[in-house]
Amino acid sequence: FGGGGHGKACVDVIESSGEFEISGIVDPFLKELDLPYELINKEEPYEFLRETIDNAIVSIGQIKSSDARKKIYSRLKEYKFNLPVIQSKYAYKSKYSEVNEGTILMHFSLVNSYSTIGKNCIINSKSLIEHDVKVGDHCHIATGAILNGEVKVGDDTFIGSNTVIAPGKCIGNNCLISAGLFINEDIPDGTTINYK
Repeated sequence: FGGGGHGKACVDVIESSGEFEISGIVDPFLKELDLPYELINKEEPYEFLRETIDNAIVSIGQIKSSDARKKIYSRLKEYKFNLPVIQSKYAYKSKYSEVNEGTILMHFSLVNSYSTIGKNCIINSKSLIEHDVKVGDHCHIATGAILNGEVKVGDDTFIGSNTVIAPGKCIGNNCLISAGLFINEDIPDGTTINYK
């Protein structure tokens, strides 16, 4: 569900995993698709698709808000789609970690031991989730971000590219942390921190 830039990256990850076959790309905002798959540009395709399709993934990006991803996720759950974890063949997930439904582990991401990733998250390319980290639901950990040991990230939060979170720090719910920062303090719910 989503055929934009992030959707294209998700297609590459799904193809690399070899675990699933892509039936089509749902995106009501596109007139044509730059991908070799059927474009389904209906606004409410859930019932129609559920007749023949079991699995789905939310493949639209998330920066300022998780609302669009959450809305599609909720509709997919309503129609009882299976929302598998998608893992690139180039990603690493420790057998001692837990990754929940609808989350995608992009190329060269790493989820280390005793970490937990929530539902419907994007763990983007080359991001590092160190040991004992907890990431809430509907989060996007962007390219090259580093969450050091025992970091906690609340629901609906975005951590920007190449941002480093110091060990043991807590980032609240609904936060937006810009790219290229070093965060060495706890961040309360609803905070936006921009690059200076």
